[in-house]
Amino acid sequence: AGRRCDRGAGREMGSLSLSLLRGRGARVVAGGVAQSARVGQTRSVRWLNLHEYQAQQLMRDMGIAVPRGTAVSSKEEALSAARSLANGARADIVVKAQVLAGGRGLGTFANGFKSGVHVCYSAEDAAAVAGRMLGQRLITKQTGAEGRPCATVLVTERLFMRREMYLAMTYDRESQGPVVVASSKGGTSIEDTARDDPEAVVKIPLDISMTSMPDEVAKKIAGALGLTDESAIGAAATQVQKLYKLFREKDATMVEVNPLVETPAGEIVCVDAKINFDDNAAFRQQTVHAMRDTSQEDPREVRASAADLNYIGLDGNIGCLVNGAGLAMATMDIIKLHGGSPANFLDVGGSATESQVTEAFTLLNEDPKVEAILVNIFGGIMRCDIIAQGIINAAKVINMRVPLVVRLQGNQVQVAKKLIVESGLRIISADDLDDAARKACVLAQVTHLANEINVDVAFSVPPLLR
Repeated sequence: AGRRCDRGAGREMGSLSLSLLRGRGARVVAGGVAQSARVGQTRSVRWLNLHEYQAQQLMRDMGIAVPRGTAVSSKEEALSAARSLANGARADIVVKAQVLAGGRGLGTFANGFKSGVHVCYSAEDAAAVAGRMLGQRLITKQTGAEGRPCATVLVTERLFMRREMYLAMTYDRESQGPVVVASSKGGTSIEDTARDDPEAVVKIPLDISMTSMPDEVAKKIAGALGLTDESAIGAAATQVQKLYKLFREKDATMVEVNPLVETPAGEIVCVDAKINFDDNAAFRQQTVHAMRDTSQEDPREVRASAADLNYIGLDGNIGCLVNGAGLAMATMDIIKLHGGSPANFLDVGGSATESQVTEAFTLLNEDPKVEAILVNIFGGIMRCDIIAQGIINAAKVINMRVPLVVRLQGNQVQVAKKLIVESGLRIISADDLDDAARKACVLAQVTHLANEINVDVAFSVPPLLR
């Protein structure tokens, strides 16, 4: 009962794996809980991710028990917040960097300050720690070498705890509906628990038509958390019902609480939580989606999202513009086969407009890591001439700093090729994907070698290659 809860040090939030949800490493409890009806699949979307302090405020508004705490953005605010939490001369305070990445406790700030989670024993110490975090970039194993900016820290109370548990609500492809994942072993990676002690992880499918959680279902989940005392089961069941209400009413795709703790007083408290939201519901969850912190995201992805493009930034040097996720993956594979490295995943989809294609092309050309661009379009719904016109429009208004290889096949391909030839632009055409990928890799190597010695290279394209 004397242990303290100061979570965040090295633990991964939001680590619910597909293998867990597919039943491997978890036992399933379905008695008394209806299986859901099947629902249709939709296109992949990006899921809004909130900071810890934002998730806590949402839970607090729903009546869910969370630790006392205040988000601050200056050293002076941190001192005031810490003093409000201090109990007499000695304080038990946790200061947490608010960046959207796991492993904060094991991270390092750009200024050399170690760890994004600190336990402090005075308000002054808490303020000093906050001062060394704010305005810095925190580097963890999830952020990459550049890290992510820390503009806010959470100053929160440090709780005593009797036990730590794990609870998550998300959607399960196998049962085609909501599912609860519960474990009596919290405060650590749920995937590690599933690997080392699979019987400790319980998966409970829920009825998708269930607007509120019945008492018997909530108590079953409380039992799966390892609670046996009737009072503790009742307290946990109440929190579970409130979490389900939040999950459903806020259009969440995942609510993960790790750890969910029982205090010596018998209270059940959500100490640390991660909540993701469905972007498709942004129109009816405007307050929630207004909390999005784009400073924590790849600027390229933010720009692509504004243009409604499916874009994921990578670390390579060959920009890819493709229609269809499967073709995009195949394109990246063939680039790797020829010794290159893709700079991105970019699927313009089947209904892209000329303006979207222009924006996608501009995004690739302005990426400083990109040293060649490969366009690979198989025209079906997405007509080749629309892609060609978008490329031509972009090339006319921007400075084409890297070579461009275009492979077009399918709907309106002859019209597209004519547009490219008549444009007079320096575009290398290819009919075969393998040939296109090889040319892009060679051109990227030439550009890279020139960049290494600060030499500008101009590319001219013979008519036969157009």
